[in-house]
Amino acid sequence: MKIAVASTDGVAVSAHFGRSTCFVVYTLDDGNKIVSREVRDNTFTPHAQGLCKGGEDGHEHHHDASHSHAQVVTALSDCQAMLCGGMGGRAAQELAAAGVRPMVAAIGEMTADQALQGLLEGTLQPTGSFCRCHEQG
Repeated sequence: MKIAVASTDGVAVSAHFGRSTCFVVYTLDDGNKIVSREVRDNTFTPHAQGLCKGGEDGHEHHHDASHSHAQVVTALSDCQAMLCGGMGGRAAQELAAAGVRPMVAAIGEMTADQALQGLLEGTLQPTGSFCRCHEQG
């Protein structure tokens, strides 16, 4: 099984999926032990491509909200789950449709390793709450 964690630098968990600079992808064996850890650069999301700018929250209120998440969904399609601190509802829907379970959790200042360990131990519970960014398109 593979679980991806959105990251700001390959170490810390990103507060938002689309704004992550990379994804830490863990491969787990049947006993949920980490077999490998890979860092994949995020060149896929609209934020990473510089298409979303402006505003205190990183959004212009007049930008095109109809962009696709197809590239990032394809890049993570070998994963069974995607963990981050925040994610838009449309991104979550597109990941889920591709068989990648989107998970949002209160991650605070955790590292990707700590977040994964908490998820596996049951001490980190996904909130299931997705933000409403880019939903108008």
